[in-house]
Amino acid sequence: MAAPLRLGVNIDHVATVRNARGGDLPDPVRAAQIALLAGADGITAHLREDRRHISDLDIERLSDLLDASGRPLNLEMAVTDEMIAIALDHRPHAVCLVPERREERTTEGGLDVVGQADLLAEAVEQLRGAGSRVSLFIGADPTQIEMAAAVGAQVVELHTGAFCDFLREGRAREAGSALDALRAGAAQAADLGLEVHAGHGLDYETAPVLAAIPQVVELNIGHFLIGEAIFVGLDGAIEKMRAAMDAGRAEIGG
Repeated sequence: MAAPLRLGVNIDHVATVRNARGGDLPDPVRAAQIALLAGADGITAHLREDRRHISDLDIERLSDLLDASGRPLNLEMAVTDEMIAIALDHRPHAVCLVPERREERTTEGGLDVVGQADLLAEAVEQLRGAGSRVSLFIGADPTQIEMAAAVGAQVVELHTGAFCDFLREGRAREAGSALDALRAGAAQAADLGLEVHAGHGLDYETAPVLAAIPQVVELNIGHFLIGEAIFVGLDGAIEKMRAAMDAGRAEIGG
């Protein structure tokens, strides 16, 4: 039987809306509270180098909220001295190391673990030493997955963006190939002793497909849920996503 499937809700884009006008509203911490009540198993927040959405104060307040609730905070961040220092100060339950380019709108592609092995091994050692569970956001590439285990990561989060884009565009052949790669990557990672997460671009149609991969134990979803919240409320969007994920998981008896 497959392990239970967790839902991490990324609240970054609540902060994006707030920052577009300035001031304090809408409050991403309030969004996190609603998400937890609606069925989220944890909260994800990406503290970017340019602070385009989540701020340092948001991380402080989210840390307090999640500590009080007993739920995990998953801090997404680039591998920089500044970000490592912030993570070591806050000691979140989980840290997901991601690539970051200042000109990108959203995270594009996965980390090059092979090309940055020494840098990542040092960062992983520091973060694990502080008690955080360390995840690497990578593509479903066998060499990258193998190196993720070699540098000491405990988790990999597989980038699902290409699969989601292909499916949404009606490119069935490419979507099938991307899904095959994700399935193979999840199996390889689990065999190496890595916990397997997945995320990027997931919606009501694609999340159940990933939920049916038995090695995947967590999906992290943000932009789609915040967009849906405009029409049905954040709690309604999360409850519908939770049901879609559960339906997908039920196909494998998890």
